[in-house]
Amino acid sequence: MHANSDNTPSATASGMEIKHWKEQVVDLLYWRDLQRTGVVFGASLFLLLSLSVCSIISVISYVGLALLSVTISFRMYKGILQAVQKSENGHPFKMYLDKDVGISSELVHKYGDTALAHFNSLIKELRRLFLVEDLVDSLKFAVLMWILTYVGALFNGLTLLILGLIGAFSWPVIYEKHQAQIDHYYGLVNKQIKDVLGKIQAKIPGAKPKTE
Repeated sequence: MHANSDNTPSATASGMEIKHWKEQVVDLLYWRDLQRTGVVFGASLFLLLSLSVCSIISVISYVGLALLSVTISFRMYKGILQAVQKSENGHPFKMYLDKDVGISSELVHKYGDTALAHFNSLIKELRRLFLVEDLVDSLKFAVLMWILTYVGALFNGLTLLILGLIGAFSWPVIYEKHQAQIDHYYGLVNKQIKDVLGKIQAKIPGAKPKTE
């Protein structure tokens, strides 16, 4: 009898790697480490703001030049310092050069399969909405598309990314501090929306409420 492939050491290591990566993302969004989150948030916001002013090629070039200026200057400084002190400390970035920065094939396969499953689900859902399998759901989708036309007229994609980044790094902390109040008002709004949709659905011929 063959052993389950999910119990192999590589699968276990991949699962631990994914869990560790998710924990790091949560720690970043909840500002567990202020210095690390500040650096990631600041760098990401600076990059998006730069893209709103310059082309992506210019931004990548300037960022690359800035990083190279820092690393080359530091390498030359360490080289001169070692020559003056006649020490043999070696390459200043040796620890990072020897570190494995590759992505494991197990991780690629796992996320690739997950992305494919989500993509297929999206295609099926869009088919269901556009071909009006359920009239109420298609009407909801039409209202959403109508709202997005106004959103698109006010903001471009890059502005939405900037707002999304700010929201991603602020909403978790706000929700954590005011969870009870937010859940209360969300429940009230959700109930009102369901009541309105129920009344509309009752007036549409052939549209029956879904059974839970």
